[in-house]
Amino acid sequence: MSQTPSIGTYEEALADFNWEPPEKYNFARDVIDRWAASDANKLAIKWVDDEANEKDITFLELSSRSRKLCNALADTGVKRGDTVVLMLGRNVEWWEILTACIRMGVICSPGTTQLSPKDISYRMNAAEAVCFITDNENAPKLEEVASDCLTMKASILVGGEREGWLSYSSIVDSQNDVFECADTLFDEDALCYFTSGTTGYPKMTIHCHGYGMAHKITGKYWLDLKPDDLHWNISDTGWAKAAYSSYFGPWNQGAALFVHHSATFDPIKSLDLLAHYPITTMCGAPTIYRMLVLQDLSGYTFPQLRHCVGAGEPLNPEVIETWQKATGIIVRDGYGQTETVLVCGNFPFSEPRFGSMGRPMPGMEMAIIDEKGVPLPPGTEGDIAIKVSPKRAPGLFVEYRGDEDRFKACFIGDWYITGDRGYVDLDGYYWFVSRADDVILSAGYRIGPFEVESALIEHSDVAESAVVASPDETRGAVVKAFVVLVPGVEGSVTLAEELKEHVKNVTAPYKYPRKIEFVESLPKTVSGKIRRIELRDRENGAG
Repeated sequence: MSQTPSIGTYEEALADFNWEPPEKYNFARDVIDRWAASDANKLAIKWVDDEANEKDITFLELSSRSRKLCNALADTGVKRGDTVVLMLGRNVEWWEILTACIRMGVICSPGTTQLSPKDISYRMNAAEAVCFITDNENAPKLEEVASDCLTMKASILVGGEREGWLSYSSIVDSQNDVFECADTLFDEDALCYFTSGTTGYPKMTIHCHGYGMAHKITGKYWLDLKPDDLHWNISDTGWAKAAYSSYFGPWNQGAALFVHHSATFDPIKSLDLLAHYPITTMCGAPTIYRMLVLQDLSGYTFPQLRHCVGAGEPLNPEVIETWQKATGIIVRDGYGQTETVLVCGNFPFSEPRFGSMGRPMPGMEMAIIDEKGVPLPPGTEGDIAIKVSPKRAPGLFVEYRGDEDRFKACFIGDWYITGDRGYVDLDGYYWFVSRADDVILSAGYRIGPFEVESALIEHSDVAESAVVASPDETRGAVVKAFVVLVPGVEGSVTLAEELKEHVKNVTAPYKYPRKIEFVESLPKTVSGKIRRIELRDRENGAG
């Protein structure tokens, strides 16, 4: 399926964007209720599970259910400005709860279902949360630490009954759907994300209500969504990518969400769903696409699919090319953070550059800067930065709550420093090199792990890889690769030497991995990013 983008050129997109934040803004009222009023039958969510159960939820139903929940939460003592921790998978209730929190002016803090009891205790206390909402499977985790959660007033269970818990369905079904939406300020706190960082305790990243409005950038220019689209974002609900692509971005555009509720990701099942349902656009982390292209794609057709994007970390050109050969669709890489909306991307209305982060989104001014905040010329590696003065970048986070020093350290002069290293080419395309702390220094050379990983994955026996520095007496450090092989291939000394030669031939010879370790899997954050910090610690004897 093909569809001409509504915008023809990059220059037209820049001219099209107009950012004039209002004084008051509430996504539940100004977006969800608006779509509900426009068409009582307008689809918001098409939900399916592994047992072939299906539900279609309209914007009108979502609006009504969220207002009932507002009344239920108010009865438990939750009020505007409080924080609710939400720990659910892709249950329909997740969307109802987030909408209700926004409608009430309550700060919602989504978390992955993979959180441990210790994680829950930390988050509840750090955020001073008054309410915790989860399902029966994860309820015991809270029970283990409930006595330590000193600010908690209520715990609510989705999908059943449990002693000591309020039943979600009971408290919601008993309410009426009359609730006056909080007239929230544009810059009033709305969301609290605990970032899946690689060092230290998770940071409380606070977004205001205007964050939802700023995701028009994500939904319109990168996802290329329109009111008749069905968009599938293969993402955990516990991290900010769900806000990007499973909530604010699509619904700003009036697109419906396709939601597959499953405990695990199954590439075969995902391909079957993609072929069966009229999904028009898809978003996934690089790990998702890497797993999909390992399957035999020759027997699949996706007649409605027209646009695919990837985000979370750079997507290897080899994977993009394989997916394009099988589907005719280019996966367009995008770059954003928990602290931002989509800030840089390969657009549907312009030619992508494989391996590039793309060009700045409308409303975003970017540069590569040095340690003093001075923009660097094209081709020079430095810190990837976003201009925040004199005009604040749309969708930029408000603060790291409780850590003002760490927040201030993110800024130099007029720039927000992303913590990532990269360079910009002569045509304005940005290229990711590494996280600032992932650069490998070996015998005077600076080596970014991504380029080595990209070279490795071009080898037919490699499914995935992670590259880190390994201590070396002579060179200070050498490149070490942890390699996951495709099914059916066994690691060996011979294969290790073959991979080393392969990298030498694909990229600069000094970048080849002098050490290779074959592993069954790589450590990852809940958002699917490789945790190189764990591998580095292992190499340095710290883990």
